[in-house]
Amino acid sequence: MDRRKSLKSLFLGTVAGGLALHGCKPEAEVAQEESAIQGYSYNYGRTPKEKELIMELEEEVFFNEHEMETIAVLCALILPANDKFGSATDAGTPAFIEFMAKDIPEMQATLRGGLMWLDHKSNTEYNLEFKSAEEAQQKQLLDAIAFYDPEVPMNEQPLEIQFFSMMRNLTLTGYYTSKMGIEDLGYQGNMPNVWDGVPEDVLEQHGVAYDEEWIAKCVDQSKRGVIAEWDENGNLLT
Repeated sequence: MDRRKSLKSLFLGTVAGGLALHGCKPEAEVAQEESAIQGYSYNYGRTPKEKELIMELEEEVFFNEHEMETIAVLCALILPANDKFGSATDAGTPAFIEFMAKDIPEMQATLRGGLMWLDHKSNTEYNLEFKSAEEAQQKQLLDAIAFYDPEVPMNEQPLEIQFFSMMRNLTLTGYYTSKMGIEDLGYQGNMPNVWDGVPEDVLEQHGVAYDEEWIAKCVDQSKRGVIAEWDENGNLLT
């Protein structure tokens, strides 16, 4: 398994999806909510109050130009491009990290401090800012902070290790929730599956078997679009 596939597996293994249930609303109320915020780029999944907050955050600037350029280099190093998909930077992950830093201020000191540490270390070792160093030099600096003792709580780790762990998590999250990342995962959305009955070994384990007549009626994929019909006695007709 290559590095990119390993990161994909890590992401899939640690991210859980949630379901949100929404009640039905009158069309007029929905229309009113959608028009409540003008200029907002998304028209779904957010209340007017949430939209206001997101627009406020989008207007703010936290990282300066140099920091954003450094983050772009970092994202591409953490999840580089391959022959089919672009890097995390190509997928717009730096903008996602900027947004998250504004949305969760507790991250800001670690992220900014880590970027400063990278430049200081790179200047000390190579007399270059991190973003201007050779890729091999950049990777050498990152290798020193990418691996740590898991027995030590993260909040007790040195700043640079906390920084890289946070940056790696943000990069993976940003990429695999982007359009490119979702295509990379091969996610097709909610798709109807094909059910061909309970496996034979399971049926044998429980000492049961299918009635061939019912199999013909219920597990015929050519008729999956046909609506079932029943007689007055509850017998399946089609």
